[in-house]
Amino acid sequence: MKPCFIDVHCHLEMCEDISKCIRNAEKKDVGIILTQGTSIETNRKALELAEKYDDVKVCLGIYPIDSLKMSDDEIKNELDFIRKNADKIVAIGEVGMDFKEDEKSWRRQEEIFGKFVKLSIELDKPIIVHSRKAEEKVIEVLEDEKAKKVIMHCFCGKKRLVERIVKNNWYLTIPTNVTYSTQFQDNAAAVPLNQLFCETDSPFLHPDKNVKEWKNEPGNVIESYKKIAEIKGMKLEEVEKKIYENYEKLFS
Repeated sequence: MKPCFIDVHCHLEMCEDISKCIRNAEKKDVGIILTQGTSIETNRKALELAEKYDDVKVCLGIYPIDSLKMSDDEIKNELDFIRKNADKIVAIGEVGMDFKEDEKSWRRQEEIFGKFVKLSIELDKPIIVHSRKAEEKVIEVLEDEKAKKVIMHCFCGKKRLVERIVKNNWYLTIPTNVTYSTQFQDNAAAVPLNQLFCETDSPFLHPDKNVKEWKNEPGNVIESYKKIAEIKGMKLEEVEKKIYENYEKLFS
């Protein structure tokens, strides 16, 4: 397969017109789209979408806030479901920790996240990590488990934590709102290109801050590539090729 643009993190089931989104992406040479499961329901929807669309790849997981509503048995059953479908997925995601939630939930979140980290290692699959306001704790869990195949999704931690991620040879994503977000512009500048991916987080994080929140789509991932090229003083084609090589290396 020749190099193409890759949206390494989106939520296709939440997009308004999925077929149209796929067509728009193909027109822009976005040939790989990773849709993320965040619940029991969306995990199954993600598998259905991958059956229907060749460009769609599946990541299965439970969003940290959703996981708090689940019992131990429900978590175990979903981990088993992911194991049974391991040959149909490319990564574990979206999983992680979210400290916007009440502090009483933090220990439970850490416990559940640890199970998903262990699963990713067991299956030898990359793990795509949510870390809102929990950046340092998430890194600690990943380091404790000696995780190797890690993608930090929309990472908003401090510079020293970005440096720690780079030192661990993990990856960070640059979302499409990098067009106006100084946080992600700084990340794009600080992180070597061989440790970057691009994402839309569709339908969120539209590259135009004047557009309604729920209107982003995978085809817009090219805006992240363009901004990285601008920041690093490279040609767009060079960035496309290198990130494709990152994908082949991590997901092979």
